[in-house]
Amino acid sequence: MENYLDKLLNISDENEFNSLCLEVFQFQYDSIELYKNFVDLIKPNLKSIHHYTEIPFLPIEFFKTHKIISKNQKHKLLFKSSGTSGGLRSNHYICDETIYQKNSLVNFNYQFGNVEEFVFLGLLPSYIENGESSLVYMVDYFMKRSNRPENGFYLYDFQKLHQTLQELEKRKQKTILFGVSYALLDFSERFPIDLEYTKIIETGGMKGRKKELPKPKLISILKKNFNTKHIYSEYGMTELLSQSYTDENGTYNSPTWKKILIRQTDDPLSLEENGKQGGMNIIDLANVYSCSFIATQDLGRTTKNGFLINGRIDNTDIRGCSLLYR
Repeated sequence: MENYLDKLLNISDENEFNSLCLEVFQFQYDSIELYKNFVDLIKPNLKSIHHYTEIPFLPIEFFKTHKIISKNQKHKLLFKSSGTSGGLRSNHYICDETIYQKNSLVNFNYQFGNVEEFVFLGLLPSYIENGESSLVYMVDYFMKRSNRPENGFYLYDFQKLHQTLQELEKRKQKTILFGVSYALLDFSERFPIDLEYTKIIETGGMKGRKKELPKPKLISILKKNFNTKHIYSEYGMTELLSQSYTDENGTYNSPTWKKILIRQTDDPLSLEENGKQGGMNIIDLANVYSCSFIATQDLGRTTKNGFLINGRIDNTDIRGCSLLYR
C-alpha cells in the first residue's frame, strides 16, 4: 500500500472515501485468509461490490480467536483489550505504528487543538494494570509530543493528581485529563475541584469496578463534581486505530477516514435507515493491515453531525455470529 498514510489523511470527499474503501477491501480480501473466507460466505460475487455499504463487515469477536494480519507482514506492536469481562482478550497486531500515531495526532488536533499546547494527564489504572493498551500508548505518544514536565499517568494517587490540577489551573495551563469512568467518579467524589482550563475526556466503562451508569447520568455527575460545562467522551477500542470524540453537544464525531453504519439487529446483513437504532458497523481505514470493516457489539444511531451510542446488543455472542453464518 504505497503512500497509504498520505491517502488516508487527505480524504476530502465521499468519492475519495469510497474509492479508498474499495482499494482497502480488495487488498484485505487478497491478503487476509480469514477475511477472504468470511467474504466468500457472505458475498461470493465480488463484482457486485461498488460502494462501501456493500462490503461485508467482519464480526469483532474474531479478534479474540484469530490473528488478523495481512500476509507477508510482521507486527511491531500488539494491543490487547482490557479483558474485564473475564473472557478472552482481543488482539490487534500493528504492523505500522506510524499510521496509529499520525492518525491519532491529526484527529486530536482537529477536535481539540494543537497537542503541543496541552499538559496531558492519564487516570487510566485498569488499562495500565492490564498492559498492552492502545489507549495508554496513544496518551503516552501525546505526552511525548507535548513534552511538558507535568505530563504523567496516575493510578490511585488522587491527592497528587488533585494537587497537580490545582497548580495547572492556577497557571491557566490548558490541560487534558484522560480518565476511565470509574476512576473519574472515584476521584471527583473524593477530590471535587473547579476546572476551567482542563478538559476531561472520559473513556467509558466501569470495567467491573462499579455499576454501569447511563451515559447522561455519568456526564451529569462529572460535570457537577468538576464544576465544568462540558465533559467529553472518547469512543475507541483495541480493534480500531481511530478514535471518535464527542463535541460539546454530546455527539460523537469521527475523522474523514472513519465512518459509522447502522445495521438491523434482526438482519445483520442489512443496513438501517438514517436515524434509526441498530448495531454499529464501523469502517476504519487506519486498520489497513488488519481489517477495516468491523461489525461491533454496540448499539447506536447516526445523526446529521455524527453518531450516538445507545448501549450494547443483548446476547451478542449468539446473535452476532450465528446470524451472519446462517
